[in-house]
Amino acid sequence: MLAVALVGADGAGKTTIARQVAAVVPRARYLYMGVNLEASHVMLPSTRLVLEIKRAMGGRPDLSAPRTDPTAPGARPRGLLGTMRAEVRYANQIAEEWFRQLVAWYYLRRGSIVIFDRHFLWDYHASFSDPGADRALRMRRLHDRLLRRLYPRPDLIICLDAPAEVLHARKGEGSMEDRERRRREYLEFGARSDNFVVIDVDRPPEVVIRDVADTIARSATAKDDRV
Repeated sequence: MLAVALVGADGAGKTTIARQVAAVVPRARYLYMGVNLEASHVMLPSTRLVLEIKRAMGGRPDLSAPRTDPTAPGARPRGLLGTMRAEVRYANQIAEEWFRQLVAWYYLRRGSIVIFDRHFLWDYHASFSDPGADRALRMRRLHDRLLRRLYPRPDLIICLDAPAEVLHARKGEGSMEDRERRRREYLEFGARSDNFVVIDVDRPPEVVIRDVADTIARSATAKDDRV
């Protein structure tokens, strides 16, 4: 039917808006497409095992492997065991990303509008050209290549946006500069896509929800007309 990704910098309210829009748009299904394992309601058994291990070790409950080059100045050497762990985690991440895409295809085949909370390509695209990223890992290189070249793109990308100071006030992690940098990354990447829409979230929630839902409805109608 229609695959819609809600993307944007931290503080934009992606999860809240995606869930609320999925509740009001007919035939809509919500699907989390990010790396925070605690936020995902759909995942592989191997990913659940990774989550439990990371919890037991006091690590962050995310899916991604460390992305910093261990040969960079000041970085801690990874060692053979660390390299093996990172390779395995990237392999699992590839499997998890494609598993969730299979779930999305299943929903779409059943006539649903699938609303993605985040999207792996959009969350990772800025790191593809990051000179400090670790290129030594084979699975890391395969992961990035698959996302860039083969991973399916949504039919519609909605960037939830607001001034950096608003986003930072909502979610105080990091700096204002980091928030503005991430905003610009999403907006500049989106400028390359014809199916990219920016929606201002610095408005009353009910107005934002209606605006997002109306945008999705128009896109779904246009796609049906083309078919």
